[in-house]
Parts: sequence; C-alpha cells; structure tokens
Amino acid sequence: MTGTQAPPSPRSRWHRRVGALPLAYLAGVVALGFAHPLLPTWRWLAIHLLLLGAATNAILIWSAHFTAALLRVPAPVDRRAEAGRLAALNVGVAGVLVGGTADRPWLGVGGAAVVFVAVAAHLAWLARRVRAALPAPLTVTVHYYLAACVALLTGVPVGAAMLVDGDGRPRLLLFHAHVNLLGWITLTVLGTLFMLWPTVLRTRMIPDAVPAARSALPASGAGLALLAVGVLAWWPWLAAGGVALFGAGVAIAVRPMVATAGRKAPGSFAAWSIAAAVGWLAVALGMDAWSLLGTADPAAAADRFAVVLVPLLIGFVAQVLVGALSFLLPVVLGGGPAKVRERTEALDRHWPQRVAMGNAALVVFVLPTPPYVRILTSLLVLAALLQFLIPAVRLLLAARR
Repeated sequence: MTGTQAPPSPRSRWHRRVGALPLAYLAGVVALGFAHPLLPTWRWLAIHLLLLGAATNAILIWSAHFTAALLRVPAPVDRRAEAGRLAALNVGVAGVLVGGTADRPWLGVGGAAVVFVAVAAHLAWLARRVRAALPAPLTVTVHYYLAACVALLTGVPVGAAMLVDGDGRPRLLLFHAHVNLLGWITLTVLGTLFMLWPTVLRTRMIPDAVPAARSALPASGAGLALLAVGVLAWWPWLAAGGVALFGAGVAIAVRPMVATAGRKAPGSFAAWSIAAAVGWLAVALGMDAWSLLGTADPAAAADRFAVVLVPLLIGFVAQVLVGALSFLLPVVLGGGPAKVRERTEALDRHWPQRVAMGNAALVVFVLPTPPYVRILTSLLVLAALLQFLIPAVRLLLAARR
C-alpha cells in the first residue's frame, strides 16, 4: 500500500510554474551546440543564453526563495510582484538576445534596460526584506545577493554600450565579463553555498561557516572593485591583484565547505557537481590572473579571456546551476518525502558516469588538442547536460499533472 501524496503547497505550485525557465534556456544552449555552424554569432548567443537566461532566472527565483526562508519573512499572499519581475526579466533577455544576434543594437539596448529595471526591482525587494526582518545569523547570505545585484546593475549598462559603440571595446568587454561573472554569478553562488552545501550533504553547518561568510564578502567585493578599475584603466598588475584578492575571498568561503565534506563525504550528483564547479572556479581564477599579467594591451587580454571563459562558463556556472537544481527541484515540487526521494533518484541516475564524463571531457577540451578531439569532447559535455535536462523536464511535467 502506498502512502498518500501530500497536496501541493503555494510554494510548490509556484516552483512548478517557474521551474521551467532556467531549463528552457539550458535547452536552448544544447540546441545551439548542435546548430552553431548556422549562426555566426553563436558564441555570444551561447554565453548570454547561459548567463543572462538560465543563470539570471535561477538567481532571481532562488535568491527570493532563500531570502524569505532565511529571514523568516511571511509567505506572500500572491506572487504577482515576483511574477512581474520575472516576466520583465525575460522580455528584456529576449530583446538582448534578438538584438545581439540580428544586429539590431537598439533593440538590444532596450532589452538591457528592461533587464536593469527587473534586477533593480529585485534589489529593492531584497533590501526591504532585510530592513523588515529581525537579526538572523544567515542574513549574510542576503548581503551577498545585494552585492551581486549591484554588480549586475554596474555591468549591464556597459554591455548595452558595447552593442552600439565599439570605442574602448576590449576594456569594456573585460569589465563587463568580470563584473557579471564574478560579481553577479559568483557572489550569489558563494552566498548560497554556505547554507546549501551542508543541506546537500545532509549534515549540519559547521560553526565556522557564518564567520567565514562574513569575512569572505569584503575580500571578494574589494577584489572585484580593484579588478574592475584595473581593466578599465588597463593597469594589469592591479587587475591581477584584484583577481588574487577575489580568489582569497573564494578560498575563505570554500574552507567551511571542505571541512563539512570531511565530516560527510559527497555522495550524490548534486554534491559532486557543486564540488567540481568550485574546483573549476579556482582553475579559472588562476588562469585569469595569469592571462592579465601576461598581456601587453587590453585587446590581447580580451582575446585571451576567451580561454578563461570555457572553464568559467561550463565548468563553474553550468555545473553549479545543474547541481543545485538537481537538489532543489525535487524538494520544492512537493508531494511528501517519498515523492522527493523518487525525484531525487531520477535526477541522480548514472551520476558517477555523468560527473566523470562531463569533467573529463572539459579537461581535454581546455588542453591544446586537434579540432576533431574538441568536437568530440564538446558533444560529451552536451550529452552530460542532456542527461540532466531530460529527467528534469519530465519531473516538472509530471508535477504539473
């Protein structure tokens, strides 16, 4: 006899509706991976599908979720304001993607403006929640979200300017890429992993986690500011020093994760994906600092940054996103403990093969290899992503039914 499935809560109904947004953009990345010979701007489009589409939607959805949970904010009567922010975000993303791909710069600028408004509204919502909440130990996580929003609001206008004006483009490109990738994406991830990582490992947070979080944010923020000034003024030593200081902040943030893993070893797709993503972040930061120091002018640095993007985008951003969603989606879709276990098992199926194949292929891809080897390894990475997407889409469709 099977147990009775718990009725869906307002939270689970919300995540059943919005959970498809990051998955849809990830599916677009996979489709583009197979169709890229037909699109001259496929690299730009792939980067923005992943970062502006999949990652930014996930950040707005889950930072709101965790902020309400950590600050113990009463559940909203309805989600119209949050739904409006997400709708505006995706209208803006569509404008940016179409404008950048079809060479319609002012359409892209208009889309970037809408994205700016959506994230600014999200920032205002976060700030109001912090002011209204009682003091809580994990309020520091929301401080990371606030800093990440400020970083994106700084980087979006620069990206929009690049669509219509090529003057100073290498410096603007380096500024835009670093502020968005390290500020918007990485700060959000670091702030979330303090409390998510022990939950993924199904163990308690260690006492050092919150003090580490409080120390890591100023170091990372200061490093990002130095890096931004360094690339705009083209002072390579300052920029590389900023990367090093940002990396020190990452090291402070990761130390409790390592200690927690020493108490309870990772044993799931989500845990190993997140762990591998953090490893790739360290690799990318080292490559970035070396690249900045080894170039004489910003144009050469912008060209060399393309090498840093592969481990940063695929190894870190895509992998941490897939790992986090693999853990979170089964939990928030509702249905009771038995249903959560069933969904988790579906997303964990063949996880050692998937983690090993995707990361081994990425290692080979970043090495100097012949073109046919790079094609094969890129197909293996896409296959690993599909092994997450197909069961994740099935879970959402089944939950809606």
